[in-house]
Formats: sequence, structure tokens, C-alpha cells
Amino acid sequence: MQLEFFSALDTGRARSNNEDAVRVDENLALAVLADGMGGYNAGEVASAMAVECVCEDIARWLSAPSGPRDEEEIRQAMMASAQHANQVVYEASQSRAEYAGMGTTLVSALFNDDRLWVGHIGDSRAYRLRGGKLEQLSRDHSLLQEQIDAGLLTPEEAVYSMNRNLVTRAVGVEPAVELEVVGHELRPGDLVMLCSDGLSDMLPDAAIAQVMRASDSLEATANALIAAANAAGGRDNISVVLVRAKGGAAHAGRAWWPFRRA
Repeated sequence: MQLEFFSALDTGRARSNNEDAVRVDENLALAVLADGMGGYNAGEVASAMAVECVCEDIARWLSAPSGPRDEEEIRQAMMASAQHANQVVYEASQSRAEYAGMGTTLVSALFNDDRLWVGHIGDSRAYRLRGGKLEQLSRDHSLLQEQIDAGLLTPEEAVYSMNRNLVTRAVGVEPAVELEVVGHELRPGDLVMLCSDGLSDMLPDAAIAQVMRASDSLEATANALIAAANAAGGRDNISVVLVRAKGGAAHAGRAWWPFRRA
């Protein structure tokens, strides 16, 4: 299956700097997005560290001599890369006063033929548009989501909650963190999106789906999503990664992917 990638970032209307980071590697069929947090410029340091570390670790793992890799090995590799990123960010936050308290969310997507693995920490999200229907593939690690799960808030009430930005899991805040990894089926025509909460907090899923359905161009879609989030207030940085799955021969750069089902 061929893949088409596009990514875009915007500072939004309320902030002067961008603490989001995005890394796309088409040869690895990998996309990573992080939304940093912390004082001064520490948030952008944390997010940049995280995406770089994850991409380098996945690249090293995939290039190492190995037999066919099953799904559990893929999950373990993604989890190990996130834990390494956590260690790097945490140690930096402990060793330099200007980085104290920094951290970042993380969401990654690793593709192979008819499978997609999504790993995430925090409230940056992964979505899939299939047949015009939008589905959220990740589940926020946030106080708000816990309140919804406990029945304390309805999804409709959650839109107006003051706890929207309180995450319960983040990279670099504690000595260890767990990446939640879930495998999904991938079909030709699927459009996968990773985004920071600068998009998902500004636009309801119905509005996101409407924009994603409106154009076949990934660049036009990404720009329209950012414009809509800014029109709705643009209260945070906005980052978007779009990946479209198309039928056809696999990308030549991905011939190393040995894979077997568990």
C-alpha cells in the first residue's frame, strides 16, 4: 500500500512561540507529533527531544538484522522508544534549571501494508477518516477523560470544562511512562490524522470530519484545518499530520519491513 504524507504547524492566534514538534519519515512509514509544556521555551525543547528520540530509535530497530517481527515485538519497540524519550526529557528537566518541569505529549503512527499502530501519551490525538466517517483512534490521558469515563461529565458538558488541558500522563514528567499502543486495520482510501489539542480543542469532531472530507489534497486539508482552528479562537499551537493510504505497490524505501502476524 502506498502512503502519502503531509504535515503542518501553526503558532495559533494567542501564542508567540510554537511548542509543538512534528517528524515524518516516509522511508520508515512513521509519523510522530508532540505538544510540549513547561515554562520559558522548555516546552518546545521537550517536544523536539521526544520526536527526535522516537524516530531515531525506531529507525535503529527497523534497520537491525532480524527475522519477521510480530505484533508484540512492534508494540515493545514503540514502547521502548517512548520510554527512552521519557528518560531523555526527564534527565534534561532535572539537570538544567530552565528546563525544570518540562514535559510533552506524544502520538505516533507506524504503518505497514494493511496495519497501522498508534502509540500515544497525553491528549494529542490520532484519527482515521474512512468512508466519510471520522473515528478517534486514541483515547486521551486526561483528567477530563477520566471524569467522562466515571460518569461525572457527559461529552457535551466536557466541552465547557475548565479541566480540558490537564493531562494525566506525559513524557518527561516522571522517571517512567507507559505508551499506550493499539493496532488498527488499514484500507486503501483511509486518511489518518495526528493532531495536537490546538486543533481538537478548537473544533468538534463533526467540524474536523467536514473539513477532511472537503478536499483530496492533503496540503489543502491541513491548511483548512488550521484555518478553521484559528477562526474558532486559535488559543494554542496547532499541528497536523495527514497520511493517506492508497492501493498499489509498496514504497521502495520500505522493502526492509519483515512482518508476520502473531
